[in-house]
Amino acid sequence: MTNIKTAIVVGGGIGGLVTALKLHRVGVSVRVFESVETIKALGVGINLLPHAVRVLTELGLEGELEKIGLPTAELLYVNKFGQNIWREPRGVEAGYHWPQYSTHRGKLQMLLLEAVKKELGEAAVFTGHHLKSFQTFGDIVTAQFENRKTGESLGSYYADIMIAADGIHSVVRKFYYPDEGLPKFSGRILWRGITESSPFLTGRSMIMAGYQDQKFVAYPVCPDTAAKGSSLVNWIAELAVGDEMPSRADWNRKIDKEIFAPAFASWDFDWLNVPKLIDETDAVYEFPMVDRDPLPQWTFGRVTLLGDAAHPMYPIGSNGASQAILDADALGEAIMEHHEALLSLRMYEEARLEPTANIVRSNRKNGPEVVMQIVEERAPNGFIHLEDVVSYEELKEVSNRYKQIAGFDKEKLNSKLGVKS
Repeated sequence: MTNIKTAIVVGGGIGGLVTALKLHRVGVSVRVFESVETIKALGVGINLLPHAVRVLTELGLEGELEKIGLPTAELLYVNKFGQNIWREPRGVEAGYHWPQYSTHRGKLQMLLLEAVKKELGEAAVFTGHHLKSFQTFGDIVTAQFENRKTGESLGSYYADIMIAADGIHSVVRKFYYPDEGLPKFSGRILWRGITESSPFLTGRSMIMAGYQDQKFVAYPVCPDTAAKGSSLVNWIAELAVGDEMPSRADWNRKIDKEIFAPAFASWDFDWLNVPKLIDETDAVYEFPMVDRDPLPQWTFGRVTLLGDAAHPMYPIGSNGASQAILDADALGEAIMEHHEALLSLRMYEEARLEPTANIVRSNRKNGPEVVMQIVEERAPNGFIHLEDVVSYEELKEVSNRYKQIAGFDKEKLNSKLGVKS
């Protein structure tokens, strides 16, 4: 039985909510504090890899996930002409014991929020509470919150431990690393949208087209739309724009498609018409592709970092949300195994710091998407025979190496079947 009785979780995003569910399962009383007044189903598409789905399944969410998630059948990398570079089955089709799901980020967050309220009680979630400051006194962490809009003080709360799941602009991370500065800009901008369209390929395919400086990603995210013979397609267009990062006030702003659409005007692959997909999308949002350098330490006594507060990474390899979920699972397992607060948080850090740092570094080198860059550099005008450009063995090695780095090697993951918290 753990001697950690209470926990404060700062941040009501995916990582924070899964953390609350996991810690509740191992006997910790949790309160979640979220800055926004009302948690809404915002965002666009998101992918959950089988290792993250395993965690959510063990938390009893399998049935709810099936309602909001479309099981991804395959992943394709193609060049800017739509020629196939690498194609592999995903999730159950690849032999995993758990699916890979494509879904809407907002729907997933609301699913998790409802699960937290159901299991922990409505009073466990505090919205409109922005972390202002915190201190550790002996064996207690005390946190002070305020209304971010008005500056009104909302009082102090205390717990045995505090988990900072407050995102890439984490207040807690900034406290421990005050000189870190802004996130690192890749020189690339993402434009994101979601629109109903006709299905492409299997109707459950995820495609990545182009190369490092010009890329297009598309995948369907809605099982209800798919059941009606249509497809709700989440897409991301990406271009290199130089070194000047947009100000934070402009992140995730709605923009005019003409800023980037002309670059993709010729990308009609027969099986997917990229310019038509962009044109038929009502709202498009802009976001800089950023991350932060890996940290030497997440845990400071009774306080630790989790998710994007700990390891924000480029959205490559479908790993951002999945790694936050793995963090939550590792934290719960460490508490269950070691019981004592300081040791549990240190062991959680030991389990997760280096693996996530490796993913950040790999994603900076394009992760598994490097196969598109290889083909662009070797055959910028396309190819007749792929094997004249790159061997199957080279492509397979890239795919397998990333699965090892990101923690979803099939044999290792499937061996965890039946292992329960």
